[in-house]
Order: sequence, then C-alpha cells, then structure tokens
Amino acid sequence: MAKTAISPLAIKLPELPPIAGVRLAAAAAGIRYAGRTDVVLAELAPGSTVAGVFTSSKCPGAPIDWCRAALKSGKARAVVVNAGNANVFTGKAGTDACTMTARAAAQLFGCPAKQVFLASTGVIGEILPHQKLVGALPGLHADLADTSWEAAARGIMTTDTFPKAATRTAQIGEATVRITGIAKGSGMIAPDMATMLCFVFTDAKIPADALQTMLRAGVAASFNCTTVDSDTSTSDTVLLFATGQAKHARIPAADGNAARNRALNDFAAKLNEVLLDLALQVVRDGEGAQKLVRIDITGAVTAKSAKRIAMSVANSPLVKTAIAGEDANWGRIVMAVGKAGEPADRDRISVAVGGTWMARDGGVVPGYDEAPVVAHMKGREVGIEIDLGLGRGRATVWTCDLTHGYIDINGSYRS
Repeated sequence: MAKTAISPLAIKLPELPPIAGVRLAAAAAGIRYAGRTDVVLAELAPGSTVAGVFTSSKCPGAPIDWCRAALKSGKARAVVVNAGNANVFTGKAGTDACTMTARAAAQLFGCPAKQVFLASTGVIGEILPHQKLVGALPGLHADLADTSWEAAARGIMTTDTFPKAATRTAQIGEATVRITGIAKGSGMIAPDMATMLCFVFTDAKIPADALQTMLRAGVAASFNCTTVDSDTSTSDTVLLFATGQAKHARIPAADGNAARNRALNDFAAKLNEVLLDLALQVVRDGEGAQKLVRIDITGAVTAKSAKRIAMSVANSPLVKTAIAGEDANWGRIVMAVGKAGEPADRDRISVAVGGTWMARDGGVVPGYDEAPVVAHMKGREVGIEIDLGLGRGRATVWTCDLTHGYIDINGSYRS
C-alpha cells in the first residue's frame, strides 16, 4: 500500500534543465499500480559512458546481474526502469524478463542489448510481467523528451511520498557541465554500497574508469552513510552516465592520475554534492519518518570503527523510537555504542544532543539541564554527537526516527 501523506521532511524538486544527450519518458504499464506511471525509459547519446555501484546483498535481483555484466563494456545507450515489481527471487523467469526487455529496447535504439541498463523496484518474489514492460517501450520511445525529469522521478517511486532529484553545475577546464540525478527510496534502506535506485547523468565527456572511481568514492560518503531501517535491499543500484556532449578539454589518460584528478576535481566535488543531496532526500522520506537525524562520532580508534559505531546508533530501534517520542534518553545512545563491538571505554564517552552535552567521561554532566535538549528534539532535525575519547577516528551518518507509520506501511505493503 503506497503512502498518501507527503513526508513532513520532504524537499521540493529543484528546476531541472535539460542535459545534452539525455531524453526521458514515463508511462503507466500496469505492472502493479493502477492510475500511475510505473515505467521509465532514458535515452543516452551514442558513445555515452557508464559507471555503476550495486547492492552488497548475496541475493541480488536479476537486473543487478544484468547490469553488472553490461557494465563491463563501459558504454550505455538506454535505461529501462520499472516500479512495483523487483524481479528478485524469480529464477529463470527473471533472467528471461531482463533479456527480453533489453533486446526490445536495443531494437528501438539500434544498439547492442548490453548497452541497455535495467533496474526494478517493488515487491520481491513475484514474476515480472515483462510483456507489459516490453509493450510500453514503443510509446515511451515516441514520448522521449529532454524536459521529462519530474515525470521520470515520479515514475520510479514505490512507497516514496515525494519525487527526488538534485542538480549541480561543475567546471572542467573552461567549460561548464551539468550533473543531475534522480532517486527513489523510502524503506529497506541500509545501503552498504548505494541505495535503492539512483540514476545520475552528466553531459561531460569522461572515460568509464574515471566515472567508476568517482562514483565509488561519492557513494561511500553519501548513500553508504545513511540508513532507514538497517535492511539492505536486493535491488540497490546507482548508475552514472556521461553523454560526452559538452565541449571541454580532453580528460587525461588513466596513467596520468595527477593530471586527471586536477581536471576532474570540481566535477568530483559536485558529483559528491548531488549524491549526498539524493541520499538525504531518501532518509527524509523514510517510511513513517518525522525527523531527520545526524549522528557525528569523534574520538574513535579509526574512521572505520567510528562509522560502525555511528551505524549501530543509527540502526538502534530504541534510539530511533526515543527520538520519535522526543525522549532525551542518552542511556539508549550509550547502549548502542557499546553493542557495536568496537573499542569503547564507558568512562571516556561523552554524549551531546543538539549541541548540549548530557554526559561526559561516562556520567551525567553536573548541573545538566534537559530543557534545551527536549526543545531541540521537538524539531524536525536532530543532531547527536558522541566523543569516544580514544583516538582521531570520526564519521557522520544520517538516519530517521522510527514511528508507527513504518509498521502501517510495511504491514500492508502487498495488500
């Protein structure tokens, strides 16, 4: 059952100008939903390059297998996405659905099937009616337009309450290029790679290997630092496409890494901004979410240890429900630190919420006044700081609170 109320943390779509070499269309194929679009087609200019990062789940969907194989060529011509059916745990039927869909799209664009990328999201374990998907492709092809960004963002939604998009411009030499991404996601969010579905496009001309390096780094600092419910999806996909239509200086070859890095420095920074923007929009749309939560860890023995502790706090049902109830219970935060299995000393831990230190050196701060913390927790955005006092490792992750709305949505998801 889809949510009807828009998340109170929703972000409005920005203006999304066309990107040279990208056209999109959305249509209603009736795969699961009635009265709404559920299939999106994106066309990419011939010669476009591609990079991808996918779920770490050991039980990925058939579209993940397809994309991993297609990614080896480094070239892309089209993307087909459907919502409502994840095409996961569907055996040979799932593989066949991918093959038939890619072949049908390839015929429309006159390209090899391996240059068609696929993604599916929705219910797991049900056969994808790919005939409906294939049947929608000619109409989608006829409707392709460079202005259909909002339609595409809406067409990939499942339990999302608002469409998600972000855009930036970057400099490569003297030229200005654009980077625009759309994403979907609301539940089953604990990426450990990337998250749900995300598609990023640029008109820059960048080799596939350089795209891959930047995408992996950007995902590590954005999608991999978010969680809604600790559940890693079988379908997580982030794809980055470069159409090569912008006029800028040639990107140096891979063996000239220093020169390549300088040339792509601003692009990488702006790509990271787009990815983080989209990742936080997903957390803002967490199923039933009422509050966006940022968790900052300092003083850990290593950065890796800090992140594990941060995710332990972010995924704790007790911490998340305390935040939902606006309960300034710092004991739950300390509990989540201790259960992470990482180095921690109870007599060195300090905890703050909203900038107010509640506990230091393993105990409550003398004269601690809970009032400003309670006031902070009544807001839509909550900040938690934890200093372990052991080293220089630090990390930041984002999550949301856990409300009864999460149960309402997921308890009736298939009905």
